Amino acid sequence: MHHVKALRTGRRTGSLLEYAAVWVVLLLLLATGCASSPSDTAFRFEVREGLNQNYFLREDKTAAHLLLRSGRNPRIVAAFPAGNSGTGVWFGPIAAAADWVLDSPLKAKASNDSQGRPRHGIEFDASISAHTLIPKQAVLSNVRVLRDYDQYALVPTELVVAPTIAGNTVTWARDRLDGAPGYQLGLEVIDGSVAPNGTITAGPDGRIALRVTAMTGDTPLTPLSGSELLNGHERKLDGAKNTLTFLSYREKFLAGSWRFNTYFGRDTLISMMLLKPVLAPEAIEAGIRSVLTRLGPEGQVAHEESLSEYAVLTNKRKSGTLSGAPIFDYNMIDENYLLAPVAAAHLLDDPTGAERASAYLRAPLDNSTVLLGQALVRNLRLVTSTTAAFADEPRYGNLIALQPGRDSGEWRDSGIGLGGGRYPYDVNAILAPAALEATARLLDHGVLDPFLTADDRLELSFAAAAAKTWRAEAPRLFTVTRDAEQARAAVDSYAGKIGVTAQDALASLDSNPITFPAIALDADGAPIPITHSDDTFDLLFGAPPPEILDQQVRAMFRPFPLGLITEAGLVVANPVFADPALQSQFTNHDYHGTVVWSWVQAALASGLDRQLDRTDLPQPVRERLVSAQRTLWEAIKAAESMANSELWSWRFENGRYRVAPFGASEADVTESNAAQLWSSVYLAITPPS
Repeated sequence: MHHVKALRTGRRTGSLLEYAAVWVVLLLLLATGCASSPSDTAFRFEVREGLNQNYFLREDKTAAHLLLRSGRNPRIVAAFPAGNSGTGVWFGPIAAAADWVLDSPLKAKASNDSQGRPRHGIEFDASISAHTLIPKQAVLSNVRVLRDYDQYALVPTELVVAPTIAGNTVTWARDRLDGAPGYQLGLEVIDGSVAPNGTITAGPDGRIALRVTAMTGDTPLTPLSGSELLNGHERKLDGAKNTLTFLSYREKFLAGSWRFNTYFGRDTLISMMLLKPVLAPEAIEAGIRSVLTRLGPEGQVAHEESLSEYAVLTNKRKSGTLSGAPIFDYNMIDENYLLAPVAAAHLLDDPTGAERASAYLRAPLDNSTVLLGQALVRNLRLVTSTTAAFADEPRYGNLIALQPGRDSGEWRDSGIGLGGGRYPYDVNAILAPAALEATARLLDHGVLDPFLTADDRLELSFAAAAAKTWRAEAPRLFTVTRDAEQARAAVDSYAGKIGVTAQDALASLDSNPITFPAIALDADGAPIPITHSDDTFDLLFGAPPPEILDQQVRAMFRPFPLGLITEAGLVVANPVFADPALQSQFTNHDYHGTVVWSWVQAALASGLDRQLDRTDLPQPVRERLVSAQRTLWEAIKAAESMANSELWSWRFENGRYRVAPFGASEADVTESNAAQLWSSVYLAITPPS
């Protein structure tokens, strides 16, 4: 309200006429909108997780996420959705842990580089109680370069730039490798001083105060917000709405910030499925279009895209060229089988989606003559061709395996996520048959008729029969059984090893054997006995027989460390029945270990709702599902402050599981994103009344 401030700083005395004139001018300014400064229309919010203070801003052409890392190893990172780019500076250890203070809010900043080319970014003031700050490494590039440095302390030598020190300002700046507009990070010391070697020393008050400028030359994205994003039926959850808004653009939805400010196929598809009831049609169609636009030549769904300087860097190493053309990663296998169920849910089951389906599918892909419907058929042909061998001969060797030479290929995409498995349970027992069923539905409905050749129609016509074989035969290959005594011994031993109580887990056992699906099969077809949360997909996409549904829910909702449920949430894996070597790789410090992922709980809540809508459930099964639903929502509410982040860990204190931010402990392998796309889906999932 700078106009109002100007009026108020005038003379304090005057006639009534003068005062009246002032108010007339003020009212005119308000009526014409001139009284609103740019900061009044800025979209901003903040999130505190452990040692990380996160500040988000979207204003004009700037979208930025500032992370201030406190503690003994401070850092400043500014990440931008534009090109998935970022700037950051990591400081050497300080004598005593200290907290950053944001002394002025983020404001958008635009400037030109030395060649007159535009850059967009942020400026802010921040301070910390430290005697010295010694910049250890500044990284200016694509965020993938920044996150590699953060995790492995490695940065390509051709991207390293020395600081320029002038007076009390330290600046790092450079063009992109291909000569395109690049990046700048400036630290102006406004309390303290800078030595010629770049060391920053506190002022007399013992604090260092900085005015920080962080800029990128990459092209801004086009925001989605308001009625273009949500249809008005969403829950009133400010945190989730803020997260979704910051990550939503016409070109794509971003997976998470700060570490994944770009397209991820899996994250987009799962988010579209779960958010479908509250998304505006244009938004869900933008999400599905972003997936179809990035399909591979055989219909593969792209996992991630290499953009801007990361693409340049990759092309330079592969071919010696400095091309910034996006590079798509097709190394994941689960995403290939997610597209069909999500597309069918929108195009067939949603009244608005069905009404718009014909026009939508006839639209061209970005910068292409290929139509969206033709691209979708290409993916459906991939689904049927890759599932045909098992449908003809259902043995483990015909299941869908990870790609050769890879140790991951679905959402548990860290190196140990599948415990060394080659054939993932979720892909084979659930997603492949769900994709076949969706293919058959799309074919039967006729929505794809304008895009089908005779060969397409023949290929897809086998989908329904193949789905039945996969549903009947694939799950049995993953079945693990332990008798009651084996289970008691395993729980007792494992609980002692990790320092938790076994009491509730043991009380849930009776004399019957314990049966659960392995997380994967190894290369020889042997089940890897790690319990997990992936039956969530079956609740979300399938209609398991009541007795199977009952077994799935019982297995997940047994108390940890027998099952998965704790007061801090539902852990996504439990190695209680695995050998000691595997147990040591599945801890509450590992990315896909005994940790809680927000989206899994949201998907499970949605899946339970979906199954409870059925009319064929026996009353005892329905009652157990209602009890599981109540238990799950108690856990969700217990971790409400973490709901929009990627994942969290736990600690066991005084006989209870307590939520712990992932990344707050030095033992955690990495840190969680403060804003995660598929963690915003609670906007569409309502707790039971």
